Amino acid sequence: MLVDSHCHLDYHQRDGDIDDVVARAHDADIGTIVTICTKLSEAHIVQSIAARYENVWCTVGVHPHDAGDEYPKNAKTLIDLSKNDKVVGIGESGLDYFYEHSPRDAQRQSFLTHIEAARETGLPLVVHSRDADDEMADILKTEMEKGAFRGVMHCFSSGPALAKAALELGFYISISGIVTFKSAHELREIVAEVPLERLLVETDAPYLTPEPHRGKRNEPVHVRQTAEKVAELKGIDVETLADVTTRNFFTLFDRAHAPIHQETP
Repeated sequence: MLVDSHCHLDYHQRDGDIDDVVARAHDADIGTIVTICTKLSEAHIVQSIAARYENVWCTVGVHPHDAGDEYPKNAKTLIDLSKNDKVVGIGESGLDYFYEHSPRDAQRQSFLTHIEAARETGLPLVVHSRDADDEMADILKTEMEKGAFRGVMHCFSSGPALAKAALELGFYISISGIVTFKSAHELREIVAEVPLERLLVETDAPYLTPEPHRGKRNEPVHVRQTAEKVAELKGIDVETLADVTTRNFFTLFDRAHAPIHQETP
């Protein structure tokens, strides 16, 4: 069994084929899927999707792209939304200084609010970081000193210094289809060094479709191509990689549980 620890099934719902997408994942032994919230105004949508499928879970949060318009004014908003039985994490939230669709100050404030909510609820924080390595590392270290919280660096594409800082804080590193891209030399070097017990895999669907499917819409079934590449980099077979990353997932996202007909490795 594999887990797609981060995707956006609401896009597939808009496309009208979400049932087929979930079924294809199930048939390919993708046993668990997490659909990620990016806007508070759409939290009810991701929660309703998770409620429809036994093997789908969700998060609550605001993407840094949307932090300027609707970032949570206080942690209580996120904490209240997280009481839904299918919510297993806080986020995605973080810093994106590549596109800068939202002001940096708004991104920082939103991120700090998400950290507070993760700390208060005990749920893992799903972190988005792009072109903000130094500041991200500084914020995580400073906030950890104020009180412990758990989390994952989702769709990791940053440098080795941020990977090292995150691992030292106890975070997990989640790898997307980027690892299969021909240009991703540094990322593959980082993956080779990350301890196996700290790795997760994801699609970030409908984005970042892995080879050999690039150019097509991504979906959870393609997490297998990412897992195969990660297994190759770690020098193990994909079945072992699947077992370990699935165990890692349920360790971090411990409010989730495997479907009744499947057992956690």
